[in-house]
Amino acid sequence: MKRVVFDKVGPPQDVLRVEEDVPAPQPKWGEVMVRMLASPINPSDLMYIAGRYTLVPDFPATPGFEGVGVVEATGGGLLGWFRKGKRVAVIGSRTGTWAEYAVTSAKFVVPIPNDITDEQAACFFVNPATALAMVNHVLRVPRGGWLLQSAAGGELGKMVVRMGKKFGFRTLNVVRRREQVDQLKKLGADAVIVESDGPIPEQVKKLAPHGVRYAIDPVGGATGSGVIASLTDGGKCLLYGSLSDEPISVHPRLCIGTAISVEGFWLGHWAKKQRIVTMLRLFRQVKALMREGILSTQFAATYPFEDAAKAVAHAAAPGKGGKVLLKIGDR
Repeated sequence: MKRVVFDKVGPPQDVLRVEEDVPAPQPKWGEVMVRMLASPINPSDLMYIAGRYTLVPDFPATPGFEGVGVVEATGGGLLGWFRKGKRVAVIGSRTGTWAEYAVTSAKFVVPIPNDITDEQAACFFVNPATALAMVNHVLRVPRGGWLLQSAAGGELGKMVVRMGKKFGFRTLNVVRRREQVDQLKKLGADAVIVESDGPIPEQVKKLAPHGVRYAIDPVGGATGSGVIASLTDGGKCLLYGSLSDEPISVHPRLCIGTAISVEGFWLGHWAKKQRIVTMLRLFRQVKALMREGILSTQFAATYPFEDAAKAVAHAAAPGKGGKVLLKIGDR
């Protein structure tokens, strides 16, 4: 098979290469081998290749944390046999999804119905499932409540805005580029603020005088610190990324005096603590909301996975207008 690999961490467009005629990985008990069709380039992929992610690569490493493919073989186990021959969304691949074949646990693949495209299915977990789990299952944002989010112009941020209109909560969105304001308002954002217009807490207070109790932040640094400082009594913020690669700063008095809480969120860790019925319900909701366009992903470009170096350079560019997808195979 062919696969994308890197032998050292560094700028993704510089360290990636394509290997050919590599033996396909073989599934162990409880695992399945998936013939990959497509895989998106997420910020976590770029950080992983650059050596700025929680997971440490074992070289030579193949990137790719999610994608879509067809289960071709199983290493044994009842669940794997039920998945054989099905088109599935994949997460947590043992071998990386930027390859013609990937191996992962049979528990980490979800059958995808025919009315959901390969492109949407490839992006099933990292954005849609994460957004739904954070907002509806962890924070449980009520109707009429304010949800503050940074990096709102990204694909997950847009999903949260559409979820607000669907479920009746209000979104207060932080962006860096002024042109994103109108884009988000057209999607249904209740309020949008630009970071350069002043401290986030001051801007939030003008729009939501009684404060916000719910927040999500994938940036960290000054942005994440500002989001946390905007919370009112009993507020809660979920940190689900570290795009700035900088630590947050929270004054102890803020936590003591207002009883706010700050937690990290990683879908894989959260999912391991849930009952099977909870995860099945979540996956059904994701599929339904994908069909409605609520959890849909926009794409800026599609590249053959042999052009991964060009694709990651495009994916890292600001204002690209959507996700960059790697096309790996055909059904």
